[in-house]
Amino acid sequence: MKDYIKEYENWCFDEYFEEEDRKELLGLKGQQEEIQDRFYKDLEFGTGGLRGIIGAGTNRINIYTVRKATQGLANYILKQEKEEKSVAIAFDSRRMSSEFAMEAALCLAGNGIKVYLFEELRPTPELSFAVRHLGCIAGIVITASHNPPEYNGYKVYWEDGAQITYPKDVEIIAEVNKVNDYKTVKIIDKNEALDSGLLIFIGNEIDSLYMQALKRLVINPDLVEQVGKKLKIVYTPIHGTGNVPVRRILKELGFEHVYVVPEQEMPDENFSTVKYPNPEDKEVFKLALELAKKVDADIILATDPDADRLGVYAKDSKTGQFKAFTGNMSGALICEYLFSQKREKGRLSSKGALVKTIVTTNMADAIAKRYGATLIETLTGFKYIGEQIKLFEQNKKYEFEFGFEESYGCLLGTHARDKDAVVAVMTLCEAAAYYKNLGITLWDQMIRMYETYGYFREDLHTKTFKGAEGAVQIQSLLDSLRENPLKEVGGYQVKSISDFLTGEKKYLGDGKAEKIKLLKSNVLYYELENDAWFCVRPSGTEPKIKYYFGVNGFGFEDSEKKLEQLKQGVLSLGE
Repeated sequence: MKDYIKEYENWCFDEYFEEEDRKELLGLKGQQEEIQDRFYKDLEFGTGGLRGIIGAGTNRINIYTVRKATQGLANYILKQEKEEKSVAIAFDSRRMSSEFAMEAALCLAGNGIKVYLFEELRPTPELSFAVRHLGCIAGIVITASHNPPEYNGYKVYWEDGAQITYPKDVEIIAEVNKVNDYKTVKIIDKNEALDSGLLIFIGNEIDSLYMQALKRLVINPDLVEQVGKKLKIVYTPIHGTGNVPVRRILKELGFEHVYVVPEQEMPDENFSTVKYPNPEDKEVFKLALELAKKVDADIILATDPDADRLGVYAKDSKTGQFKAFTGNMSGALICEYLFSQKREKGRLSSKGALVKTIVTTNMADAIAKRYGATLIETLTGFKYIGEQIKLFEQNKKYEFEFGFEESYGCLLGTHARDKDAVVAVMTLCEAAAYYKNLGITLWDQMIRMYETYGYFREDLHTKTFKGAEGAVQIQSLLDSLRENPLKEVGGYQVKSISDFLTGEKKYLGDGKAEKIKLLKSNVLYYELENDAWFCVRPSGTEPKIKYYFGVNGFGFEDSEKKLEQLKQGVLSLGE
C-alpha cells in the first residue's frame, strides 16, 4: 500500500491541483478512513478502462486521473503504425462527463492526435458507430453506465468499434501505468486545439448516418408502418442519452403512440427520480408503470444513462398486468423474432452465428439449434461479443446474426460493436407490432417460447466488498472454491467444473479434463445435472463478486423453486 498520508498532503498543497480540489481535500482533515480510501492506491485502469467515485484523490475519477489515462492511451496510439491517428469521444449525462470528455480531447490534441468530440451527450453505441465511420484508431466514452450518480467512468474502444480486448488492453494498461507524474501530461488550450484542426466537434451528421444504419435492420417495414400506428409504447431514458435517438428512430419508423415519462425525460446528473439508474432494477419502472396504466400501453421500455442496456415490461393478455423481463428473456425474445423472420424470408445465413457470454441463458443454445445457427460462447463482457464480429470478418467462417448477454445488453447488425439499446428498442417495438398483428403480446410470446424450449430461468446475486481489504476477501473466496472442489450444491450434483484461470474443464464423473479455448480469466463455472449451472466471478470494474445461476424447469413455479433452491445452496457455501 502506498503512503497515502504523504500523497494526500501533496494534493492538498501542490498548486498543480486546482484550488477547489485542494479545498475539498483539506476539508477531510481528521477523516482518516476517507483519506485512506481516496489515496491508498491509484484508480486502476483495468481491461474496461476507468470507473470510480467522482472526487479528488488518486483513487477517484477526476480531471487528473482522466488526463493520466489519456496520456497513456496517447502514448500507445503514437506507437502504432497507422497513418491516420484520430480518436472519437462521446459522453453521457453524468456529473463531470462533459468536462472529462474535454480534458481527454485536449490531452490527445496536446499529443498531436486529432479528436472528433460529440458536441452534446450521445449514447455509447453511437460512439462505436462513429469510430468506424470516421476511420478512427480509437474511441473514448465517458460514462459509468448504470452505476449510482456519484460514479463516472472512461471506456476505450479500438478501430473496429469494439471495446479493447487482449492483447491491446494489457498493452494500453502498461502505458497508462508508466505515467507516474500528473505534471508530465501534455495538454493544450481549447482554442489552440480548434485553431490547429486537432479538435473537431461532431453531431448531427453522425446522428443521421446512425439512424440510417438502424433502419436498414428493420425486417418487416410494411407491417411496422401499418401496426405501429396502433402500438402504445411507454419509454423512459432515466435522465440519460437515450431520449433523443430512441424517440427519433421510433417516430421515423411510424410508431405514433410513444409516451415518454415526463419526470425522467431530461438529463439529470443526480438521477433524482431513482436510487440508481439501472433498468435491471424494478424500482426504476415505478413512474413508467403508472403512466402505462393511464395510457393502456402494450410495452414499457427503459434505457440506462448511456443507452446500451434495455429494460422491458409487457402486458400479459390473460391478466392485464405488466410483467417484467430479465435481460435473458428480452434477449431471447429478440433473437427468436430475428431468426424466425429471417428464415421465413430466406435471409438467414447458412453461416449464421449467435454469440452469447458464458453466463447467458441456455435458451440461446436451444434457439440456435432450432434455426441451424452456430452458437459461440465468450467470456463475460460485451466486448468479447464485439470482438467476434471482427474475427468473423477476418476469417469469413461465420456471419454475425445476433449477440446478447444476461446484463440487459444485445446487438443485431454490425453498425456498432457494442451492445445497443437504441436498436434493441427499435427491434422489440417491431416484434411487438408483429405479435400484436397476431393478437398476442410480447409476454404471451415469451410464454410460447418457454413452452417450446423449456422454462429456463436465471438469477444474479452480487456481494460488495469495500475498501482496501475488499480485493483480498474476494480472492480468498475464489481460492477456497478452488482448493475445495464442489461435488454437490443446492441439491444438484456437479457434472463439471471449468476454471477459466487455469484454462481447464474437469469432468467429475470420469475425471477427464479438456482445455478451455477462451482467454484466461478469474472465473469458475459449474455445470450441474438437469441443465442447471452456476458461475462465480469478480467484477472487472467494481469491488464485487458475482454469482450467476441458471435452471430449467417444467413450468414457472417449478423453475422458480429450483432456482431459489440452487441460489440458497450456493450462497450458503462457506458459512
